Amino acid sequence: MSDRFQRFRIPALPTVLFADASEDYRSMARDALLEGRSVTDMRTVGDGNALLAYLQRAGATEGAVTPVPSLIVIDAALPGTPPGKEAVAAIKADPRTKRIPLVVLGDTDDPEIVGAWYDAGANTYIVKPVTFLALVRLMKVFTAYWLDTAELPPGGE
Repeated sequence: MSDRFQRFRIPALPTVLFADASEDYRSMARDALLEGRSVTDMRTVGDGNALLAYLQRAGATEGAVTPVPSLIVIDAALPGTPPGKEAVAAIKADPRTKRIPLVVLGDTDDPEIVGAWYDAGANTYIVKPVTFLALVRLMKVFTAYWLDTAELPPGGE
């Protein structure tokens, strides 16, 4: 593309990578995100294997485009190898992904469990909403914070 057209390029939409075993909950999350914020690309995966595989492909220029996520949301009960907590630790240990904000949705507010997620590398832990309206409110809040308000560091090394 000519340099004179570079200034007319449309910036890429921020991508939210949502990892949850339940296809129904992933669908509900997608609808909630669209309800609260229509200018976001949402990608979904169903287990820890797919999550790490997505991140391995992210940013590659060959084949299908897999955008690097601006935000990762993980269900605390995410199955797979590695399971959720180990996947978080792997993401935060990888120089290419360690700076991506990571939100964990869990089913408890037990301080020991919440603390273990922060120890693994989560940036935020939130008790998982069970109603669509509560999920819409949550998506509005954390996408507004992480994607519109926070000044995020540049990508990994």
